[in-house]
Amino acid sequence: MTGLAPHLFNGLTLGMLFALIALGFTLIIGVMEVINLAHGALFALGAYFALTILGDWSAGTAFGAWWLGFPLTVRYVAALVLAPILAGCAGMVLERCLRPTYDKVPLYGLLLTFGAALVIEEAIRLLWGTGEKSLALPEAISGAVLVGGLIYSKYKLFAAIFALAAIAAVWLFLERTSYGAIIKAGAHDSEMVRALGYDLAKLRMLVFGFGAGLAGLAGVIMVPIWGLRPHVGVDVVIPAFLIIVLGGVGSFWGAVVASLLVGLTVGITGAYASAWSTMSMYLLLIAVVGVRARGLFGRKSALEN
Repeated sequence: MTGLAPHLFNGLTLGMLFALIALGFTLIIGVMEVINLAHGALFALGAYFALTILGDWSAGTAFGAWWLGFPLTVRYVAALVLAPILAGCAGMVLERCLRPTYDKVPLYGLLLTFGAALVIEEAIRLLWGTGEKSLALPEAISGAVLVGGLIYSKYKLFAAIFALAAIAAVWLFLERTSYGAIIKAGAHDSEMVRALGYDLAKLRMLVFGFGAGLAGLAGVIMVPIWGLRPHVGVDVVIPAFLIIVLGGVGSFWGAVVASLLVGLTVGITGAYASAWSTMSMYLLLIAVVGVRARGLFGRKSALEN
């Protein structure tokens, strides 16, 4: 059990970080019925925005020297706040481009977001280069810490706690605020929301931006573990889509539970057969969907009654 504990911890951490990505994905699918293939690219964009805010640019200008004079902790907190907001703004721009596809075959939206992902990835290469980069971390969350006789990464502990707090905040927003109630209503019946007098176009834009912001936040938190490169979004969007299917499309807790299951599966498999760690999540999906096609928390369709 002592040898397994680090792998369980890594699995839980990975699962909570996956949940941050998947929650934004499931909100967009639930409200807009669009599979956003650019979600991973927005994840990467948020991380690159954070890289810039932290000071990865020429400090030759007066502004550069002024900003880099602040402690790294201050710049890191600014990156945590501003990078998701900028990613959310990019998401709202993308949603505006998606509007002409809403009344058409869903394939149009799928292809547009796929094209947007390619455009964002190439823009990242042009603006930030093609090489792998890393985010500078404050000393307080760098290094290792001894817990129960085992050595753990301080940053992974921070990432796990931060992800848990972010998931709780999203849940409170959806369950305890009037805006959250409107979003949930839109996920169940968007036309009824329009009939009640709410601006459906504005709702869709804000939900898309909120989902993109969650992807950007996950990018800032996750890339110190995964590494930062222009195509990192490709490594993210496939597990996120898998989690949505596994948990049940449109289900908040389905996305969270499925993320934890995927993270634990990958972590435990890595302890005994590291070559199978990535394959294990696909095997988990096959096992669950083979028994329950709607996923763990998927609702029964009217066509099945």
